[in-house]
Amino acid sequence: MTKYTFDGRVAVVTGAGRGIGRAYARLLGERGANVVVNDLGGTKEGDGTDPEPAHSVADEIVKAGGKAIPETSDVSTVDGGSALIDAAISEFGRIDIVVNNAGNIRWGGLPDADADNLQSHLAVHVGGSFNTTRAAWPHMVEQGYGRIVMTTSTGTFGLVDNLGYATAKAAVIGMTRSLTVAGAAHGIKINLIAPNAWTRMGAHPSDGLEMARQPPPKQMEPELVAPMVAFLAHEACNASGEIYLAGAGRFARIFLAVTPGYVSPQPERSSIEEVAENWESINDEADYYVPADLMDWAGHYMAHLA
Repeated sequence: MTKYTFDGRVAVVTGAGRGIGRAYARLLGERGANVVVNDLGGTKEGDGTDPEPAHSVADEIVKAGGKAIPETSDVSTVDGGSALIDAAISEFGRIDIVVNNAGNIRWGGLPDADADNLQSHLAVHVGGSFNTTRAAWPHMVEQGYGRIVMTTSTGTFGLVDNLGYATAKAAVIGMTRSLTVAGAAHGIKINLIAPNAWTRMGAHPSDGLEMARQPPPKQMEPELVAPMVAFLAHEACNASGEIYLAGAGRFARIFLAVTPGYVSPQPERSSIEEVAENWESINDEADYYVPADLMDWAGHYMAHLA
């Protein structure tokens, strides 16, 4: 079996001081990457700072024989995203891999979840991913190479009291799909991971503090997500714009698909009644297709007019 290594590559991992991010950083470091371990060190809600988590993980990688530095910028800010990438360039001379893992969660649904709840999620998940990617982008374009791993969540499928988090994680999918098209000509591949693991962010307030502090249940360790992320970050991975699941020993793909639908024989006379009468055909999944991008979708959708 081919051994996938990252010798000479420089990787930035955000939210790498604990949980899943720590597992990503350690595996990349173990496989030869120079790693910038970013973590603000805040609570799972996104409050406060603590430099210890980032320093601790960087030390772990170095003690294991790898190369790593800690970095504690707040990637939800433009300056923080830039400082993180600048640290990679200053210390290691390049940036090849960005793993946008930093996140927060503030449980709540309507009517209790307010605009501040929503904005707090958008700032970290969407803003953080945007800020680091934007700062790394010119370097990747110049070298004609880059690998970016964004983080989404199966929470986008729908979960009670998870409104702000799910909204932000869905927004990252749109960001990734757009960047995929833009990066294709520059050797930049961007994919998404939807992790399935037990971390402090997975505990609902109703579970209590003791539950949140428990070690991961068997087969739900964060380390079981890391192999998929490492492959997505590797030069051998040619996928781009895709969503992958990993955890508990299973690896899978999530995809956005479109049904062929129903074509009105007289579009100019379309009506609500026609939609209702053909509802079954509109929803029939028998011959769905998976669009590569917006233009590919448009070609399929408008094919009946050709």
